[in-house]
Amino acid sequence: MTIVLLSAIISLIGTMIGASIGVFLKRPSKSLLGGLLGFAGGLMLAIVVFDLIPESIESWSFPGTIIFAIVGILIVMTIDNLMPVSKDEMSSHYKVAFLTALGLMLHNFPEGIIMGCGFVAGKTLGLKMSIIIAVHDIPEGMAVSAPLMVSKVKVSKILLYVFITALPTALGAWIGIFAGSVSPNVLGACLASASGIMLYVVCGEMLPESNKVWDGITSTMGVLLGVLIGLVMINVI
Repeated sequence: MTIVLLSAIISLIGTMIGASIGVFLKRPSKSLLGGLLGFAGGLMLAIVVFDLIPESIESWSFPGTIIFAIVGILIVMTIDNLMPVSKDEMSSHYKVAFLTALGLMLHNFPEGIIMGCGFVAGKTLGLKMSIIIAVHDIPEGMAVSAPLMVSKVKVSKILLYVFITALPTALGAWIGIFAGSVSPNVLGACLASASGIMLYVVCGEMLPESNKVWDGITSTMGVLLGVLIGLVMINVI
């Protein structure tokens, strides 16, 4: 229960920081958003490649890790394709915010699983996962709050809506802890699946979105800085 609460709180902190930035800046610069997305993507990529996948191979097997990483990719790919996307340029800001929040709630669930499995595998790995996901959630909080600010929604309601989007993380963490505690094989499978999920999110969403938001050096430097800090975290935490 303590790990579930900790996971939810850490995720909430990142999301609420992003919401606060969106509320006070109202219209965050594209350069800032691109840099943040790139930074979070670089962090996640470093941890997956140099920590999460090796941990899965060590606790389980190489073939199993590859197979379940692919399973994780297919799962999040399916969720991504099922999410509604508005292509109407005249859509209201409310609709944009709602679709964004819905997507984030679906996305935060597997994030919780990643954190739960990380804590079961080892406290330091769980801590690294939580910090990275918290950083990742900052631009997500901004994405929900910004269109609502433009629509002149009360700040208290905006913060409440953003808070709700972080709740699925706690449920995901509980499932991750339960599944990872069953046996080393189940833990290895969960870590491998989480690796696949994170790889898809980074390569299929975060890095392309970072360049789409701001096609400049800020996004690139954010990615590189994220990878380097991720490597530091692996060896220090």
